[in-house]
Amino acid sequence: MSTRALIVDPSAPDGIGLGEVADPVAGPGQVLIDVLHASLNYADLNNARNGRVPAGAPLGLDAAGVVVQGAAEGSGPAAGTRVVLFADGAFAERVAVDVSAVAEVPDGVGLAEAAALPTAGLAALRSLRTAAVAPGKRVLVTGASGGVGRYAVQLAARAGAHVIASVGSPARGEGLADAGADEVVVGLDDVKEPVDIVVETVGGPHLVTAWALLAPGGSLQSVGWASGEPAVFPPYATVGPPKTLVSYVNEFAAAADLAELVRLVADGALVPEIGWRGSWERFAEAADALRGRRVTGKAVFDLESHA
Repeated sequence: MSTRALIVDPSAPDGIGLGEVADPVAGPGQVLIDVLHASLNYADLNNARNGRVPAGAPLGLDAAGVVVQGAAEGSGPAAGTRVVLFADGAFAERVAVDVSAVAEVPDGVGLAEAAALPTAGLAALRSLRTAAVAPGKRVLVTGASGGVGRYAVQLAARAGAHVIASVGSPARGEGLADAGADEVVVGLDDVKEPVDIVVETVGGPHLVTAWALLAPGGSLQSVGWASGEPAVFPPYATVGPPKTLVSYVNEFAAAADLAELVRLVADGALVPEIGWRGSWERFAEAADALRGRRVTGKAVFDLESHA
């Protein structure tokens, strides 16, 4: 038996194709989930080409669906539970996932919205936590119109920070003031005062400029590198009052943090923004839109066989 999945296909455009993989078998401490929605990230596009995911294996990290078989040892959600998951190989009709990688989705939260949470929401939540966001701190979010950026703006504002949202164009800044940004700027030239925290998603020259804006004792969280450009620091840029540049990677076993994110959505304190939504058979269209920065917020797939 097999299940359909978006797999690494070196012969296909972007290295991604719709194919078949073996039906998953749940191991100890795992649940079987029928996936209804999944969310596309830059990481998925990179993983299709960088060798991290082997040819023929399913891509994906973010998904939501319904448990069809609970864990044999009794832990985790029971069959019939609506869940969100953060795990490798999420772009498949059925997946086996460790109970530590799933969280129940409460009533009132749509599964498509839940699928938009994991990679971007976890990056925003965890980077701000590491940087010790607090009331009154000045937080700069670069690439604020993207998935991580929009969540970071909302979460930093909720923590009482003064939030500066940096975007690539005025159109990309729409809705960010409503999301909690105190200032919305195009680029970084209009940021004149030092900031305490940077959630940096652009990389390249943006990272260099953001580092220069960081106040003594501040923290720059390097979450993404959407520009694909090198960051070249001028001489002595890293010599001076103490401040930190922290590299970031999403760790798995995210059940507790996923549960916090969906709770915030249920409470109305966090709003997932879906800027592209369609059948997973249109994955090439979604990938092109994401790469071309034409997606505001997240791109979400609907798995048609479960529609």
